[in-house]
Amino acid sequence: MEAVQSAQSPLAFTHSPGCMFLSDRESTPVTVTSDPEQRPMAFRVSQQPLHYSLVSKATVQRIQTLEQIIGEDPGERGIRALFVQDELLKSCLSLSHASSVLITTGFPTHFMHDPPEETDGPPGAIAMAAALQALGKEVALVVDHRALEMNTRIMEDAVEKGVIKTAVPLLSFQNSGQESALRFLCQDGDPKRPRFDHLVAIERSGRAADGNYYNMRGVNIKHLVDPIDDLFTAASTIAGITTTGIGDGGNELGMGKVKEAVSAHMPNGGLIACDVAADFAVTAGVSNWGGYARLGCCLPTVAKEEQFLAILVKYGIRSGKTGNLAMEVDALPFHPAHVHTDPTAERCHPKAPRTPGLILPLPINPHPSQKRLPPPSQQ
Repeated sequence: MEAVQSAQSPLAFTHSPGCMFLSDRESTPVTVTSDPEQRPMAFRVSQQPLHYSLVSKATVQRIQTLEQIIGEDPGERGIRALFVQDELLKSCLSLSHASSVLITTGFPTHFMHDPPEETDGPPGAIAMAAALQALGKEVALVVDHRALEMNTRIMEDAVEKGVIKTAVPLLSFQNSGQESALRFLCQDGDPKRPRFDHLVAIERSGRAADGNYYNMRGVNIKHLVDPIDDLFTAASTIAGITTTGIGDGGNELGMGKVKEAVSAHMPNGGLIACDVAADFAVTAGVSNWGGYARLGCCLPTVAKEEQFLAILVKYGIRSGKTGNLAMEVDALPFHPAHVHTDPTAERCHPKAPRTPGLILPLPINPHPSQKRLPPPSQQ
């Protein structure tokens, strides 16, 4: 240890009794560089088991810049009060090591309409799913059972329009007993055999402290929401599964990590704050932006995002804040609010800087022995 310390290396790994350094990358020749921007930095992305991830200083700075960009507050809700530094970075690094990912979305804020869903959330979820598929990862989407048929038709249209290459398996979850969540997440309910190693909730209704689910106006919409929160609660007890919540108001699943800030700073915060925490809570001005921010070089084109939003409108899904059945998200029209054009880029993308390889610099394909088991069939 003294020899390592005397070398004054910016990063070093050693063995000690009871501890061993393991890597999920094969040993390969490396090029030594004196460029300080390429200096590796280590971030803890899991406590159980203890797991650190390496990333260059330059990439860290880019992701931190991106985190600031998606934190713009077009709705003037005061979401900056919910911001936690490097949650996006750690979530992205954790996701880069995942082999099987479960995504959930769906916020039925428009309880007076059928369907009650809003346009924020599904675009970000589909964009993440498409990117994860391209990286060779297994991915599934869990939604409310009442919306399963509609989401199936939306998925079929998305494949037909070329928005996503392959249909994502659609699942639903009902809590039918104490072990329901464990059986859903793990093969035969065995916590040592998880089907997924990362769960992502993007603009998904989150359970409040009183057991109800509220929209931003404080209206209880519990009758429209399945208890998908139970999966995140169960995942927190299963070694090897990490979770991310993406939200723009604090009442979304996973944002329980910042519930004190939600209660203190958001309108109706004490009532609506989600009580279920994720390992990482990503705050964005519009939740879709948080989904895009995790993709980097795998961003969808503006044309694909516009096509998918049009599909949602076709099925009667409305803008969250206004309830308009139009090409808008949270009262912001798709053009120009949700499109950021960079004249130096070959193409433009929804609300993101143009940095190749930004979010997933080390997409890791697990060894066959580490592949997760297939997700459960629809329940």
